[in-house]
Amino acid sequence: MSRAKVARKSTSIDMTAMCDVSFLLLTYFILSATAKQPDPLDVKVPSSTYKIKVPEKDIAILTIGKDKVFFEAAGPDIRAATLDKMGEQYKISFTPEEKKRFSVIASFGVPIQSLKKFIAMDAGERKKSGIETGIPADSLNNQLADWILQSRKSVAELHSQGMRVSIKGDGSEGYPTIKKIVDILQKQKINKFSLITTAEGK
Repeated sequence: MSRAKVARKSTSIDMTAMCDVSFLLLTYFILSATAKQPDPLDVKVPSSTYKIKVPEKDIAILTIGKDKVFFEAAGPDIRAATLDKMGEQYKISFTPEEKKRFSVIASFGVPIQSLKKFIAMDAGERKKSGIETGIPADSLNNQLADWILQSRKSVAELHSQGMRVSIKGDGSEGYPTIKKIVDILQKQKINKFSLITTAEGK
């Protein structure tokens, strides 16, 4: 006897659950991501054929342009710990709210005496206010050296690592300004640092 043939039916897959999961993941990534903050100083870095990615943690970036120096320490925990140490050194107390706000500020360039006012502003006000005159780096008031030193201590304490340093300098910046920054690094026995450049076009 021949078998009775069962009629084949097309299978249908309910994609509702998959769509829900996709939108939940998309929402999570959007809400948990941190927006890239605009650079406070427009710097045209020189080009180079050498390619190596700048690390995302345990690094300090010194931005130099228009005779101003800006400082950035990677990582909210490092920024908050460094602010604590600088506050102790300069006898300035910062509230938990100010520390929280400072921990999400990428790069800044103000004397520490103006830092509380700078932290209280929003991103738009900071750029318009003209408060960012650069971090003092002269021999009588070398706050930049203190920021570098205290951030190195913070990285060593929190991550048990040595902090790396990168210099992001404008291609038209004068040699004396760059040399002054290099001298500050060498006084702290930082003889190995990287220069941030753009990829050279073919």
